Amino acid sequence: MVNEILTNYIVNGMKGENLFFPFFMIENKTDDGMKYGLIGKDIGYSFSKEYFEKKFKTLGIDATYENISLNNIAECTSIFENDFNGINVTIPYKEKIIPFLDELSPEAATVGAVNTVKIKGGVKYGYNTDVYGFRQAIKPFFKSHHERAMILGTGGAAKAVNYVLENLGVNVIQISRTKRDSKTFGYEDINENMMSFNGIIVNTSPVGTYPNVEDFPLIPYEYFTEKHLAIDLTYNPLETLFLKKAKAKGAWTMNGLTMLHQQAEEAWKIWNNDEI
Repeated sequence: MVNEILTNYIVNGMKGENLFFPFFMIENKTDDGMKYGLIGKDIGYSFSKEYFEKKFKTLGIDATYENISLNNIAECTSIFENDFNGINVTIPYKEKIIPFLDELSPEAATVGAVNTVKIKGGVKYGYNTDVYGFRQAIKPFFKSHHERAMILGTGGAAKAVNYVLENLGVNVIQISRTKRDSKTFGYEDINENMMSFNGIIVNTSPVGTYPNVEDFPLIPYEYFTEKHLAIDLTYNPLETLFLKKAKAKGAWTMNGLTMLHQQAEEAWKIWNNDEI
């Protein structure tokens, strides 16, 4: 199954400050230290480096964590040759990373996106801890009347969110700038009925992420109510304009910080479990 998915991706193709660490300048790990990092594009906004460095210090672990901005996903081959023990993957490479991996977990294969890579014995294993992170984060907010959801975006994070919500029995539609099908609509299609029917609205796009904090998804915010749950996977800033506009209409809101922490802890567990 994994080979079929990899073949499909290979044949068919698939925010914040610009903090760039050229892949050819990364130093090899020390004899005793462990080496981890995050790959994405324009990822100066990310809290992952700070989060893991604090964790290493607290646990007394000799390890490093680097933010690595890639111009294109093909550059990841050089990253994998630099003795990393584990890699996190963020926008826009959660789907595009798959052809460069050797094996996928069943969940990552089903979702079709990877945000955590474990490297052991030269073999690159792909996992999706966004699923765990989002599932844990939404638990306190999920109510019985949340029967339908609308996801803004169709990328790797959206796939994880869609997977979790459908497993909770929620009917899901997605909003895309380009793609259209029976369950995917354009932003211009969103009307009062769509807003009313979908009690959960999740922004999985990078719109509104630092430094573009004045941006927000173009949806009719006037139709949010106190029965809505508005979720933004962004965590920098902690309250985006998307969340502020939804809250102003009485909606419950949730940012992406808890999801970040939960998926990071699950990634750490994977990196340090010899049986995974």
